[in-house]
Amino acid sequence: MTKRDYYEILGVSKDASADEIKKAYRKLAVKYHPDKNKGDKEAEEKFKECAEAYEVLSNPEKRKKYDQFGHEGLRGSGVHDYSNMNVDDIFSNFGDIFGDIFGGGFSSGFGGGFGRRANPNAPRKGLDLETSVELTLEEASKESKRTIDFTRQDKCDKCGGSGCEPGTNPKTCPTCGGNGQVSTTRMGGFFQTISTCPNCKGTGKVISNPCSKCKGSGRMPVKRKVTVKIPAGIHEGQAVRVAGEGEPGVNGGPNGDLYCYVDIKKHPFLVRDGNDLIAVVPVSFTQAALGAKIDVPSLEGRKQLTIPAGTQYGDVFRIKGQGMPDLRSSRKGDELVRVTVEIPKKLKPKQEQLLNDFAQTEDKHVSPERDNFFKKLKDYFGNKK
Repeated sequence: MTKRDYYEILGVSKDASADEIKKAYRKLAVKYHPDKNKGDKEAEEKFKECAEAYEVLSNPEKRKKYDQFGHEGLRGSGVHDYSNMNVDDIFSNFGDIFGDIFGGGFSSGFGGGFGRRANPNAPRKGLDLETSVELTLEEASKESKRTIDFTRQDKCDKCGGSGCEPGTNPKTCPTCGGNGQVSTTRMGGFFQTISTCPNCKGTGKVISNPCSKCKGSGRMPVKRKVTVKIPAGIHEGQAVRVAGEGEPGVNGGPNGDLYCYVDIKKHPFLVRDGNDLIAVVPVSFTQAALGAKIDVPSLEGRKQLTIPAGTQYGDVFRIKGQGMPDLRSSRKGDELVRVTVEIPKKLKPKQEQLLNDFAQTEDKHVSPERDNFFKKLKDYFGNKK
């Protein structure tokens, strides 16, 4: 599915400042917030779409790549797949945004709970990662394997991801009591603002003795190498999911996944149309008129195709089973050969004579043996008043 322009999603111009981008995202986050639109799947999808746009445009490096190369330039840049992300994880990613809307989360005496987060101690799946691989059209037509090198944030091997020095444990945050949020009552108790706990940053825990290796984050960059199996017939822009190769989960949750997107190099002769392949092959006008056997390109090398006498410019010939395999059924498409007829720009004297003789048999007027067409045209209209 084609992604929308990030600037269009947030409703800002391409030269918008960081503050303008943040302000636009805050406004849309309020509008499409899932707690405000319960059961509305379309609002939830727009909420996620806005979060992805904000992640890219609020990051100077990612924004620069996007401005230069569009969505393709972000492959392998660590942009998260928000369409498959839990809403609670989005809250965690942009806690600073949600934490100060209306002075914090917002709820009222009518119920609701706008901005309310789930239990911060509940297990959550890790974030998904993206990378890319380039294939030739020939490689995409067959099942193949690729070794992918990438870096992900993994659990610190010293503290096991706890963020604490070995032998110590995090403690329940005394400010929020482990909830990750603090609330303030306003207007006589009718309105209540809920914001991220400033002491534990929403985790519900505090670390008094942080790990010396990861500085208390519990994560370290780790280089990974995985082998990805790419199915025959994969299309440009499709992704292969490698389960469990994303970032580690939180509170015992499972790892996220790695999505390997496929780029297919442009072929010098063949253009893909679904599972069919299209080739444009030039022939001489004598070959087209008399019929001939011609060489045409294919994924398996040169193939011979017989064109009949009287072939016209633009005629299409189908070679069965010479296209790309279907991703699901493995059934191959066809190759379509479109013929173009080349007219020589310069003739040898004998060739010119032969063609003039041929034109005589057609009773066609050709220069220079007959009056020039444009001269006759001028004479004709020159006599008209």
